[in-house]
Amino acid sequence: MQSTFSILFYPKGSAVDKNGYAPLYARITVDTKRSEFSIKRKVLLTKWNPGAGKIRGTLTEARELNRYMTSIRARINKIQEQLSNNEVLVTADKIKYTYLGKNKNHKMLLEIFQEHNDKVDNLIGKDFAAGTAERYKTARKHVKDYILMEYNVKDIPVSDVDHKFISGLEYYLKTTRNCAHNTAIKYITNFKKIIRIAYANDWITKDPFTNWKPRLKIVDREFLTVGEIQTMVEKDLHTERLDQVKDIFIFCCFTGLAYSDVKKLSANNVVIGIDGGKWIKINRSKTDTRSNIPILPTAEAILEKYAENSELQKDHLLLPVLSNQKMNAYLKEIADLCKINKNLTFHLARHTFATTVTLSNGVPIESVSKMLGHKSLKTTQHYAKILDRKVSDDMLVLKDKLSNAFT
Repeated sequence: MQSTFSILFYPKGSAVDKNGYAPLYARITVDTKRSEFSIKRKVLLTKWNPGAGKIRGTLTEARELNRYMTSIRARINKIQEQLSNNEVLVTADKIKYTYLGKNKNHKMLLEIFQEHNDKVDNLIGKDFAAGTAERYKTARKHVKDYILMEYNVKDIPVSDVDHKFISGLEYYLKTTRNCAHNTAIKYITNFKKIIRIAYANDWITKDPFTNWKPRLKIVDREFLTVGEIQTMVEKDLHTERLDQVKDIFIFCCFTGLAYSDVKKLSANNVVIGIDGGKWIKINRSKTDTRSNIPILPTAEAILEKYAENSELQKDHLLLPVLSNQKMNAYLKEIADLCKINKNLTFHLARHTFATTVTLSNGVPIESVSKMLGHKSLKTTQHYAKILDRKVSDDMLVLKDKLSNAFT
């Protein structure tokens, strides 16, 4: 059944002051049920037009008050429309309290965030990777800690989030949490999704991110040179564990696989490709995009080295991959032993594949992008920029040599 709905403005005659002014009220009526509130304005009773519901006259004061009542009417109409579209029970009191910001059914920010994260958890392996779910959990924790520090409460209504809140959160991440610029921006981008959910559901009337623009800084990614790769390959290490870590790192230098993908690599991922050789075909854990990678001789030799490992066979895996934390810790030790003065991390192997192994040897960027499983060519193009910088550095060395030779 269609509800009846109306808005009326009237002066409260029982509260007229000695100068003839009465306070103005707005009356909301839904299905004969009324709810009223003061609009914090007064009007001279002799100037009030009850039929039109406004002040007579064209003086500035009259025009401004009439415009103010028109704006109130528009806001109340919008609230009534939003409540109706949400298929909730619409009452005069509910409209009034929503307009006054006293709605008892405020959606709370961290509750919305948790509902979102619970859904992501349930969709791991279908729509989301485990790493994505973990980042949303970390983002929620940062927002929770910021609210507690800044407002001294456990949660706030999502309607209280504004541009000041967002800027404050960014500052908190960079200072109190000591996050790098790009890391802070990524956490806020995770948080932005929660606000967009609230906006789409009409839990808030405007998007506070409208004037916030994320600007990621371009970071130069390190990679190994041909000489550094050769040094690692030829280096005899003093423990079996270090040797295994080195093998897996070198394997990724020649395949471009990320840690999460090489860890789950199984015989099912190795197939005979269109050229008759062995290929790795795997869906990336991070994005679920397909990576198709021809296996180069160095990588194939490493697979053969561990082909008879009974522990790996039992788990249907190809390589003995440790935890990411342990791998990175051992790589620091390997870097020292090989005298490589770079921050050797497991992910650096992926950068090395993109630069030293493929792009530097003339492999087209489109092919590199496909092997890396990038969704966008723009992501791969960053490696080409790194190579441009290396060309520039090499040419500067050449210029110095030439200037010395011809002086």
